[in-house]
Amino acid sequence: MKKLAPAVREIGETGFMSQDKKLLPSDYAIFLAEVKERVRSAQYEALRMVNKELVGLYWDLGRMIVGRQEGASWGKAVVERLSEDLRAEFPGVQGFSMQNLWYMRQFYLAYHRHPKLQPLVGEISWSKHLVIMAKCTDPLEREFYIRMTRKFGWSKNVLIHQIENQSYEKTLLGQTNFDKALTPKLRAQAKLAVKDEYTFDFLELGEQHSERELERALIARIERFLRAMGGLFAFIGSQFRLEVEDKEYFIDLLLFHRRLKCLVAVELKIGEFQPEFVGKMQFYLTALDRQVREKGENPSIGIILCKEKKRTIVEYALQPAKKPIGVATYQIVKRLPKELKGQLPSPEEIAKLLEDEG
Repeated sequence: MKKLAPAVREIGETGFMSQDKKLLPSDYAIFLAEVKERVRSAQYEALRMVNKELVGLYWDLGRMIVGRQEGASWGKAVVERLSEDLRAEFPGVQGFSMQNLWYMRQFYLAYHRHPKLQPLVGEISWSKHLVIMAKCTDPLEREFYIRMTRKFGWSKNVLIHQIENQSYEKTLLGQTNFDKALTPKLRAQAKLAVKDEYTFDFLELGEQHSERELERALIARIERFLRAMGGLFAFIGSQFRLEVEDKEYFIDLLLFHRRLKCLVAVELKIGEFQPEFVGKMQFYLTALDRQVREKGENPSIGIILCKEKKRTIVEYALQPAKKPIGVATYQIVKRLPKELKGQLPSPEEIAKLLEDEG
């Protein structure tokens, strides 16, 4: 019997390591991670294509039902029979219940007169379409939630939460100076990334709390905080240190927005908005852009998060500011700003914003 070659012991000499009596390259873990990511990407793409085909099928069925109903006496009995025949013909296929066939009809009727919505319908799942159709009646509001669900990958439960928290209104009411402080390429994305009000109903804080208590509570529930902020935010740090002329300054929370590719400084204020907050935020953003911002990243954005604000005071304070800043409020308990519904932008302005977002 031939002698086996001696086992390799040092990774540094050969680039191999022993694992379960098998020799593996030292960079195998990195290679495995890349393969897993590629598999996940393929799985996601396959699921996306399957979903697109399914929603496309439901669209066509809805169109066919509507077409037959025009000028004909197609009612409940016919659709009920159609449901029975389809389930008998395709026993392994879900989705042909009578109720779902009526939903398909409603789906087609809801979107077929809106050419901008038609290309989007295949981008989210059928169950999420049902949520949007049930909870939203305005076509622009529906377009907003379809686009945001696609962009941020919201689950069905997150989508419901966003609708119940009036993300549509809170986003469109946002007070920023992005129109003049950002390039047209970034403007719409930034406006949709910063809301007018945030609801942190997952925090166990009393009505009276300090800024430090608020910060610690948000950090302790960082995942829920980032979801509440709307998605695509990554956490960089809290009390982020800046040094200018041998003096230290600390940003309450520093985030990074992956779509905008920029740092986002968040200042927490437990009281009412004060105009001087804008000057301090401009200072922070200048320091971030000069000291922290990496090559290829876009200019940093600031969010001043207050307990209360007067809209005219915010408007005046932001008018001369050159750095991109948004001012928002936060609530610990869910409270919908119904009194602000009349202040939404015009339908034309909303349509333009969504169109620019792409």
